[in-house]
Amino acid sequence: MVNSATAFSSDFAPNRADAPVDLAHLRRFTMGDEALELEILGLFSGQLPITIAALKEADTEKAWGIAAHTLKGSARAVGAWSLATIAENAERLRPMPDAAARGHVIERLEAAADAVQEYIASLAPSA
Repeated sequence: MVNSATAFSSDFAPNRADAPVDLAHLRRFTMGDEALELEILGLFSGQLPITIAALKEADTEKAWGIAAHTLKGSARAVGAWSLATIAENAERLRPMPDAAARGHVIERLEAAADAVQEYIASLAPSA
């Protein structure tokens, strides 16, 4: 169980301008419910590898576009702006990029996703 009183205390997790997730953005949708914020971020973090795997496995322009669009939307929903921008750029690639270009895009997405996941992990209160 998450202790919502300490999960996002201003001393513990300030919303830094350079943070991979804009907590102020997320808080507008959770009405400041810190337990809900942690739950949403946990779900988002858990879904990231699945969505990136869908990009890796995309063998058509449509599959690539759907996976990139899904990632863009979910990243925007939680305020992961950098990740959302990379996903948006991936979504706009037409025609579908060749394997080398897809690999480069996926590397950038994975690096941004890693930063987001590390940040989310840092928000969880100690047991």
